[in-house]
Amino acid sequence: MTATLLDSSPSTTVEDSAPETLALRLRAHLQALATRRLPITYQEAAKAMFLSPPNTIHQVTEALEQLMAEDAAADRPFIAAMVISKVRGGVPASGFFDCAAGLGRFAGDATGLDAWSFHAAELYATIDFWALPSTCGESE
Repeated sequence: MTATLLDSSPSTTVEDSAPETLALRLRAHLQALATRRLPITYQEAAKAMFLSPPNTIHQVTEALEQLMAEDAAADRPFIAAMVISKVRGGVPASGFFDCAAGLGRFAGDATGLDAWSFHAAELYATIDFWALPSTCGESE
C-alpha cells in the first residue's frame, strides 16, 4: 500500500523546481510519510511535488540521489527508501541501488535478493529514524 498525497501548494515556480529546492521539499514530504510508515511511488512523488512534464520522474530521481548523498554524509538511513517502483514490486528503481553502491552502502545484486534485503533494512531504519517519539507513559 502506498501513501496518499499530502497537501502542498500547487503554485510552484521555476525556483521551487531547482534541484536543491526540490530535494528540500521532497525530504519534508518523505519525512511526513515516514512518520506514517507509508511508502510512495515515483509517480506519486512527482505529483506531490507538482512537477510538470517532461522528465518528472528524472527530476524526482535526481532529488532522491541528492538526499541519499546528504543522508550518507550525515550517517542517516536513506530517506529515499520511502520511494518505490510500481513495476519492481515495491522496491526502488535500480538507480537507488547504484547510488547506494556509489556511496559505499550497497554491494550486491540490484535485481535480486540483495536488493530486497537492503531496501527493507533501509526502509525500516528510515521509519525508525523519522518516527515520532512515543508519548506512551509520559505524564503531562
